Amino acid sequence: MATEIISTDAGDARITWHRARKARLVLALSHGAGGGIEARDLRAIAAELPAHGVTVALVEQPWRVAGKKLAPAPKTLDVGWRGLWPALAKPGFPVIAGGRSAGARVACRTATELGASGVLALSFPLHPPGKPEKSRADELLGAGVPTLVVQGGNDPFGKPAEFPKGTHELVEVPYGDHGFVVPKRAEITQERALEIITGAVVTWSASRG
Repeated sequence: MATEIISTDAGDARITWHRARKARLVLALSHGAGGGIEARDLRAIAAELPAHGVTVALVEQPWRVAGKKLAPAPKTLDVGWRGLWPALAKPGFPVIAGGRSAGARVACRTATELGASGVLALSFPLHPPGKPEKSRADELLGAGVPTLVVQGGNDPFGKPAEFPKGTHELVEVPYGDHGFVVPKRAEITQERALEIITGAVVTWSASRG
């Protein structure tokens, strides 16, 4: 594991590299608007994917590196992501753009422009909780590259059944909320929920390079 500071027009971003010994892909994952790269799904993917030939780059947006508590406007998040993309592409492998929640939205909005080989959208916030009329489906449907959505079955930002039809693949994590937390009374354990996530990403990424 190694960290790298990247200067962008939105400020300094940070990449934490989890390198595969025989890499064939880079999977770049950013955090949401209310948390960092310590999110359980990001940590699980970073621990599992390198063994499958995928180098995982956990990206911290400039606002997070600066110690701020609130994420800036989407356009500013996109600026930060664009600024660090050359560092993600530098190893010379195809790059899958991804992230959780707000990070997934950034990946979708910029995928075609940056030449991403695919998008991994974890807990895509299809709409604000309780406001399905404020849909962000156009961002997901407009990604323009192969896309995998991994969504909690009880995500208040959009349950799997609410997602529109499209070319994306969707994997449901039963009982999971926006952070993929499953209640103790659920028929699956928290460990199993994480296995569903990593298994889906391993299988899908195998077709990307």
